[in-house]
Amino acid sequence: MDDLLQEVDARGVATLTLNRPERRNAFDEALVAHATAALKRLDARSDVRIVVIAGAGESFCAGGDIEWMKRMANDSFEANEADALALAALMRTLDRLTKPTIALVHGAAYGGGVGLAACCDIVVASREASFCLSEVKLGIIPAVIAPFVIRAIGARQARRYFLTAEAMSAERALEIGLAHEVVLQGELAQARDRLIDALLLGAPGAQSEAKAIALLCEGRPIDDELARETARRIAARRASVEGREGLSAFLDKRIPAWRMDRNG
Repeated sequence: MDDLLQEVDARGVATLTLNRPERRNAFDEALVAHATAALKRLDARSDVRIVVIAGAGESFCAGGDIEWMKRMANDSFEANEADALALAALMRTLDRLTKPTIALVHGAAYGGGVGLAACCDIVVASREASFCLSEVKLGIIPAVIAPFVIRAIGARQARRYFLTAEAMSAERALEIGLAHEVVLQGELAQARDRLIDALLLGAPGAQSEAKAIALLCEGRPIDDELARETARRIAARRASVEGREGLSAFLDKRIPAWRMDRNG
């Protein structure tokens, strides 16, 4: 898989690097399939704690490869639908990953690249990065990524940027909720390491369930049913191995087991 580089370090930090720099890491059908499969494999690995998504070369991800889109434009509706469903599966796999995810965005994040960022738990962008939902300029729409982008920036902002296809700066992405943090290009690695250090302090099972509770509560009315379900989940977590270990370690003023497993 020359188009996708994978590395897992001793701490359980996996890095997936989109590796089509000559195409600005734009998606084609092969990269979509490879990225989906890689994410599923990493999610199944108990030794993987965190997944970082990055891009090789000058860009994060420039969306769909023009040659790929040209081929699809001449194919049948059924083939186009299957192709779009494959991209939807990639976005959903990343969005529902049980591990914490970090997107490191530099250079261009266009179309599907914005979708990748919107699906990650944490987005750090370099000050030089630019984001654009450019689809309407090509006569198409940001359909598959729309649910994730709308969740990240809200429907009102999405309507503007879906329609105008304006490029937005990293600072603007930060203002509207697409990015969490903006740093100088030379500080991306430092920001990544700081976030990884923070994430490694948490219990992996608790982090997985914290992601699940965020998805559960999203867009839901705060009613009796939600109260019962959230109460059930915290009760189960308190009685879990991690919950008992976390409280015991805190009271004993010692490092919890999940941190000792990662060399403290």
